[in-house]
Amino acid sequence: MSAADFSTSMHSLLLMFLPNTAAYEGESPYNRSTYRYTPLLAWILTPNIYLTFVFGKLLFVACDVLTGLLIQRLLLLRGLSAESSCLYSALWLLNPLPAGVSSRGNAESLLAALVLGTLLCLERRWLFSGAVLYGLAVHMKIYPVTYALPIALYLQTREQGAGTPGGKRSWTLWGFVRRVLNRDLLMFAFISGGLFCGLTLVFYHIYGWDFLHETYLYHLTRRDIRHNFSPYFYMLYLTAEREWSLVLGLASFLPQVSLLLLSSLAFHTDLSLCCFLNTAIFVTFNKVCTSQYFLWYLCLLPLVIPHLTLSLKKGVGVLALWFAAQALWLAPAYYLEFEGQDTFVLIWLAGLLFLIINTYIMVTIISHYRRIAIPNRPKTD
Repeated sequence: MSAADFSTSMHSLLLMFLPNTAAYEGESPYNRSTYRYTPLLAWILTPNIYLTFVFGKLLFVACDVLTGLLIQRLLLLRGLSAESSCLYSALWLLNPLPAGVSSRGNAESLLAALVLGTLLCLERRWLFSGAVLYGLAVHMKIYPVTYALPIALYLQTREQGAGTPGGKRSWTLWGFVRRVLNRDLLMFAFISGGLFCGLTLVFYHIYGWDFLHETYLYHLTRRDIRHNFSPYFYMLYLTAEREWSLVLGLASFLPQVSLLLLSSLAFHTDLSLCCFLNTAIFVTFNKVCTSQYFLWYLCLLPLVIPHLTLSLKKGVGVLALWFAAQALWLAPAYYLEFEGQDTFVLIWLAGLLFLIINTYIMVTIISHYRRIAIPNRPKTD
C-alpha cells in the first residue's frame, strides 16, 4: 500500500469513528453508524481536533461544575441558607457517577446544565433566557420535552391575575382561554419552539434525512434488544423478528405517557419536583435504560432532598435499596457479557425488581415531600 493510499484509508477511518472530525472536515457526523445526536454536539467538539484532544472532556467537567453552581443558586431561591445550599449542591459535585461519565467523554452534563439553567431562569422570571435554554435542551436530547406540559401549567399558575379580581379563578370558557393563552406562555412557547424548529430546519438542510432519523425518529422506533435496565428489553429481544415488533415497541410508550400526564397535572406548581418526577418516570419506564440515564434525574435530586421529611435512617435505607437493585442486575449481566452464560431471564427479573424499587422510591419521595409555595417574582425580561 502506498503512503497516499494509507493516508486516505486513515482519513476515512477517522471520519467514521470521530464525528467531530467529520464535522471539522465538512463531512457528515452520521458517517459513523452509531452517532445518534444532533450535529451541533459534533460542531461544539471540533476543538478536539485543532486545540486539544481532551477539549470535550474538559468542557463536560466544566458543565458538571456549572451544574453544581446552578443547583446552589436554585436552592437559595427556594429559601435555603448559603451553607445548606452548598452542602446539597455537593451531592452532585462530589458524586463519582457524573464525574466518571463526564471524564469518559459523555455529554450528559451539558444537558444537566441546560435543564437547570432553564429552571433557574423560570424561577427568576427570566422567560426569554429560559426559553432559549429550553429550546436548546430539547434539541440536544429529546427527553426534556417531558417538561413542556409542566412548564405550560406552571406559567399559567404563576400568571398574575389569572382569574377574577378577588383572586378566584374563573371556570368559564373565556377564563380557560385566558389562562391558556397568557402572554408568558405564548412568549416562552414561541421562542423555545422557534429555536428548536429553526435548528431542525438548518440541520435538515445540511444533512437531510440522516439528521432527522438518527437524532429524533430513531428513538421513537428504537428496539434495543441488548440487555439494559429496562423491563421491556427481554420482550423486545424475543419478538425482534416478528412483524408486530415495531407496534409493540411503540405501545411501550403508553405507561410512560400516562404517568407523565398524571405527574404533570398533580405537581406542576412545584416545577423542580415535577421535572424530577417526570425524568425519573421517563427513565424508569423507557424501552432503553442505562446507567448514564440516571444522571438525567440525579442532577435534579438535590433540589428535592431538602424538602423531604424522611428520617436519616430511612433515607439511607432507600439509597441502599437503589444501589442493591443495580447490583442484583449487574451480577447476571456480568455473567452474560463476560462469561457467555445464558442469564437473560435473570437479567429480566432483576430489571423488573429495579422497576419496582424505583417506583417505590418515587412514591416514598412524593409521600414525604413538604410542598413549598414560592412567591411570584417580578418579571425581569
